[in-house]
Amino acid sequence: MKALLFDGQTRLVEDYPRPQRAEGEALVRVIKAGVCNTDLEIINGYMEFRGVPGHEFVGVVEEAGDGRLVGQRVVGEINCPCRRCELCRAGKGRHCPERTVLGIQGRDGAFAQYLALPEANLHVVPDEVSDDDAVFVEPLAAAFRILEQVAVSDDDTAVVLGDGKLGLLAAQVMHTKTDRVVLVGKHEEKLGIAAEFGIETCLGSQSRAIKARIVVDCTGSRDGLQQAIDMAAPEGTVVIKSTVAEESCLAVAPVVVDEITLVGSRCGPFAPALEALRTGKVAVQPLISAMFDLDSGAEALAAAGRDDALKVIIAVSSR
Repeated sequence: MKALLFDGQTRLVEDYPRPQRAEGEALVRVIKAGVCNTDLEIINGYMEFRGVPGHEFVGVVEEAGDGRLVGQRVVGEINCPCRRCELCRAGKGRHCPERTVLGIQGRDGAFAQYLALPEANLHVVPDEVSDDDAVFVEPLAAAFRILEQVAVSDDDTAVVLGDGKLGLLAAQVMHTKTDRVVLVGKHEEKLGIAAEFGIETCLGSQSRAIKARIVVDCTGSRDGLQQAIDMAAPEGTVVIKSTVAEESCLAVAPVVVDEITLVGSRCGPFAPALEALRTGKVAVQPLISAMFDLDSGAEALAAAGRDDALKVIIAVSSR
């Protein structure tokens, strides 16, 4: 099969081995895949990953032990746990020490014509959700994870720091719980998208006076967490959504003095993400910057790394 391989450099391989599904897994033909900031960090050395990157996708099941899945259009959760260890038995499989992670750790990902995932990871996509929208399910689920970890009431003030694709998704998700959401960023065009959604926006250069009970770091930058801590009100909560390859130096004294809670936040629930897309509660079409085919995958990654980019999608195959 064709695959976009990262082995220290990014290159298209035309005869990459098609994945062999293990027992309990499905073989999925990838229709479209999204480029995430994590993919760009992998190229910079994050997780020391070698193989096929990509973890945001929509595809069609070609083979599965459960025949009901064959032919279904699906998206998939990216963590593949052992399902035997103590954490798995406690329902915390996304933290399984033996897990593989699609396109990130020990498992080839979605920048290829085929991928393999456990059948239990797959979710059937409603007919009302387009292929382009379905590509956003995984990052949108990550945004919904915030609501599982932090109680948000309608009188809370929440700041989402970072106006990239995840920040725009997180701001919309937070806006379903409180009208007092501010998206802070540095790109007027991207902030304008949030404004169209009815979300208050602010340029980072004008945000020094902002204090909020909840601050979500979606900057994807080494300095984002420090900025988020500086914006948190006393006894506030900072939710950390950024994964960054670079090491950072953090001033922890404000965390102690102001009794700020730091919450690491990663993958989230697919069901509310699919429902939000089905009902139009969250809009993603304005977040699509460009579309490339798989043969131009390296160019897609380069485009996704540009400062003005939002979601870049790789069209892998037709339905």
